[in-house]
Amino acid sequence: MQFKHPEFLYFLALLIIPILVHLFQLRKFKKVPFTNVAFLEKLVIKNRKSSQIKKWLLLGCRLLLISAVVLAFAQPFFSNRSKEVKDHTFIYLDNSMSTSANGNSGNILKNISLEVIENNIENGTYSLLTNSNFYRNISSDELKTKLKKITNTPEQIPLEEILLKISSLKNTTENIIISDFQNSSVELFNDKTIPLSLVQVTPEQKSNISIDSVYVNQNTSSSIQVNAILKNQGSAKENIPVALYNGDQLLSKQTFSVPENEKKSITFSIEKTNPFKGYLEVNYKDAYIFDNSFYFSLNSNEKINVLAIGESNNFLSRIYTNNEFNFTSYSLKNTNYNSIDKQQLIILNELEKIPQSLVTSVHNFIKNGGHLVIIPNKEIDFNSYNGFFKNLTIGSIKNQKKDSLKITSINFKHPFFKNVFDKQVRNFQYPFVTSSFTTNFSNSTKLISLENNQNFISQIAKNNSKIYWFSSPLNKNQSNFTNSPLIVPVFYNIGQGSLQLSELYYRLSNQNTIEVNAQLNKDDILSISNTKTSFIPLQQTFQNKVKITTKEQPKSVGFYTISDKDKLLQTIAFNHRKPESSLKFPDLLKNFNNSESITVTNSVKDTFKKIAQKSKVHWLWKWFLGLAIVSLLLEILILKYFKV
Repeated sequence: MQFKHPEFLYFLALLIIPILVHLFQLRKFKKVPFTNVAFLEKLVIKNRKSSQIKKWLLLGCRLLLISAVVLAFAQPFFSNRSKEVKDHTFIYLDNSMSTSANGNSGNILKNISLEVIENNIENGTYSLLTNSNFYRNISSDELKTKLKKITNTPEQIPLEEILLKISSLKNTTENIIISDFQNSSVELFNDKTIPLSLVQVTPEQKSNISIDSVYVNQNTSSSIQVNAILKNQGSAKENIPVALYNGDQLLSKQTFSVPENEKKSITFSIEKTNPFKGYLEVNYKDAYIFDNSFYFSLNSNEKINVLAIGESNNFLSRIYTNNEFNFTSYSLKNTNYNSIDKQQLIILNELEKIPQSLVTSVHNFIKNGGHLVIIPNKEIDFNSYNGFFKNLTIGSIKNQKKDSLKITSINFKHPFFKNVFDKQVRNFQYPFVTSSFTTNFSNSTKLISLENNQNFISQIAKNNSKIYWFSSPLNKNQSNFTNSPLIVPVFYNIGQGSLQLSELYYRLSNQNTIEVNAQLNKDDILSISNTKTSFIPLQQTFQNKVKITTKEQPKSVGFYTISDKDKLLQTIAFNHRKPESSLKFPDLLKNFNNSESITVTNSVKDTFKKIAQKSKVHWLWKWFLGLAIVSLLLEILILKYFKV
């Protein structure tokens, strides 16, 4: 038995009062001898004993009355908890897109919300965490209001963050996580001493078709070949219709069949338009509906500006073709310095000496986010080059080696070579160089190296810019690298990396980086909008481009435009995160069947019933109050009917 107000127990000291009174009234009688009354002796003894019994009964009633009243005010109760506290329940409610599926009783998210509303503890307080909001210390009525308005969101809080949030809250009596636990690792719950109630709700249907990704190949001046990868989870499916739209215009429609748990590639050949607002739709009812559509966009009018300064070399013009790049080439004497700030990539191609005017212009170009390629000349002016490198604060050239060396190693793990090679090639015909320069550059990474482990191509990071250094001239007298298969992916990736053109599509809630080829005035900003919403993204303005970063916005899938005031610059597309389409759910009941701190159910109602039973308080003050009344009535009856 526990007490809500144990301080009232001090009043039990009042029990001494009736005891003292009783002792005073039970003082010993003085014996008085009396003659010839022997026949009264038994009656007197009998009356005295009856009087003592009555007084003992009255004492017991009064002690019981005082004790019962004091205990009633102390409010005793029985409970499984060590003390009577107001319930504060933490609830994480997963409202990610995966909970938009149907469970045994309809829409998962709506049913969960309704069950929490119907079964929550009325006099408790709550902290409600969703993937989009956190409501702390709210009442039962406020909880119901929030749950009635909850909707699915593309955002997803990692399970690690949820557990950290629970650990940071010190006043919770119960912690409930309601989710499908999609793609979750059960190892995260190991060694958790915090009591957790896990409610796992999963889709009733265990089969799903999703549009996994889209890519374009055979992109000519007049046509596009669009390839859609469709992923099947579950049993084999046949005659599934899929349609391709450009905006609202239907362009093509096909049907396809896909084996069990396999992927299928569907190809559409279409006429090129600018911009192309592609929309794919699969007409099939399965576990998830949100992943049956897919948005992508093509902006064919964007080109990357590349400027080569120095020796004439035909391999650059063959790589930087007119359909993707604006390539120009000048000799050092004929260089137009006014055009430098409009470039995204500058190539210093085998200059013997770098004049101070070019040093200043290129340094400003680097500071404003431009990218630079440096190919040395065989007869370089060391002082000129090292003065240039000192200006850029990247290091210096140490010496020149006139040894013939093979180009043997590629850093396949570097992001520069992402999607270039299907596998690591080790037996290709090695290019060679007849001379090379050794350097001591800082913040440099190796892309390709020579057989003596010296860098052949180095990438040097400079804030928002990258500098690429070739340790050897590339003319045919010094190297045959321009005849190697590596020449095209190396220079093409350098060119593509100098401006991050908009991709076919982006994913909601991911951190996306988009670089727009635009020159803005000092106070100008770019905005992203569609017909329903508009927002200003995080952006960094350079002299020759604007770098945009998105993550929390936008909130919904579809097409969006990047605009400079009323001028439309790009059309971009956003889709849901790929993991949301997964049907991988851990078996929590199996993993935590014998856990003492973790309970697992698939019913919100059962969870709240167990919590209510655990926190139920059995109050006893009414019983003690009744006992006080009974003892008072007994005292009255004794005084009235117990005749001495």
